Amino acid sequence: MKTEREVLELKHGQVWDTKQLQEDFKVSSFMAPFVMVTNKASGEEGILEFQHMPRYYYGWIKNK
Repeated sequence: MKTEREVLELKHGQVWDTKQLQEDFKVSSFMAPFVMVTNKASGEEGILEFQHMPRYYYGWIKNK
């Protein structure tokens, strides 16, 4: 049986837990179920969707 994270990865691609999110992104605001972020490596701004339990972030969409 697949873990919840594995199911999210199959559906959305890359998935971050809270620690991984903090390593890769600077968070600017939350409006559930979305979070506005800046990618630390590229400086690109965008949105991630998240779920509460367990907390995972996914579905990176870069702002145009």
